Amino acid sequence: MEGLFLKIIQKVSVNDFVRRQTPESGKTFTNGISFEKIAQHAQSQLGSGNFKMGYRDGVILVPVDNLLIHHFICPFVRITTETKLNAVVVKRRPEETPYIQIRALNGTPLKTGSVDLILYRHDVLAETNEQTSDADWELISFHAIPEGVENMPMGPVTMMRNQLQLSGGTKAHYESKEWAKSVKFWQEYAMLEPNITID
Repeated sequence: MEGLFLKIIQKVSVNDFVRRQTPESGKTFTNGISFEKIAQHAQSQLGSGNFKMGYRDGVILVPVDNLLIHHFICPFVRITTETKLNAVVVKRRPEETPYIQIRALNGTPLKTGSVDLILYRHDVLAETNEQTSDADWELISFHAIPEGVENMPMGPVTMMRNQLQLSGGTKAHYESKEWAKSVKFWQEYAMLEPNITID
C-alpha cells in the first residue's frame, strides 16, 4: 500500500500558512534553513518512505533527519509551580474565530529531540480553499518535539476547530483517548512567549 502511495507523489511545496513560524511567533522556528529547503527535505524523506499517517487521510507526518534537527528551535518549557502564564485572546487569521492562547512568561526552552513536518495533500487543502500551489503535498507546519517526548499530541484548540469544522479547521473526528492525551500534554508544557529573557 505504501509503495503505491509513494509512486504518485510528485512534489512537496510550501504553503503560505507555515511562513508564520518565525522567531517572533512563539512557535517552532528555524535557524539557517529556508522553508523551501524544508519542503525539499520532506520530499526526499517521502521518496525514502519515511513518513507516518496523520489524524486523517491526506495528512502525513514526515520526520526530519537527525543531521538537520539542530536547525529547528523548540519553543516549549516544562510547566512548574514557578511558571508564570499569560492568557490572551487571539486569531490565527482574520476570518477565524478567536481563541485563548496561553504562553509561559519564564523558563528555559527545552532541547529539540525530534521534528515532525506536517504535510497536507492538495485535495484536503482544497476542501477549505487553503492550497497555495498545484503540488501534490504542501508543508503546512513543523513541530519541534521536546527531548524525552515520544509523540506530541495536537493542541486541543486545533482539535476542537477540526472536529466542529470551524473556519480554519479540517474535518476530523478524535477518540476520547486522543483528547485526554492532548489535555495532559498541554497541562505539562507551554510555549515560551517570544522576546522573553530566558531563565
